[in-house]
Amino acid sequence: MRKLGLIAGVFVVYLLHQDFWFWRAVKPLVLGVLPVGLFYHAAYTLAVAALMGVLVRIAWTQITGDAAGEDRG
Repeated sequence: MRKLGLIAGVFVVYLLHQDFWFWRAVKPLVLGVLPVGLFYHAAYTLAVAALMGVLVRIAWTQITGDAAGEDRG
């Protein structure tokens, strides 16, 4: 079940990367400075980084058998 959730998360993030809805929008400005498309990509980048953290924490340790943070020396 966990593996299916991780795969679904990657698929959803892939679909969200194709942001055709903000492609030509300059306004509204977010926080009065950022165009909405740039803000979307900044938020998207944070979401992808969080997903990668989860993937490394869960999936990688299942593949290698190592506990996260374990000393290899």
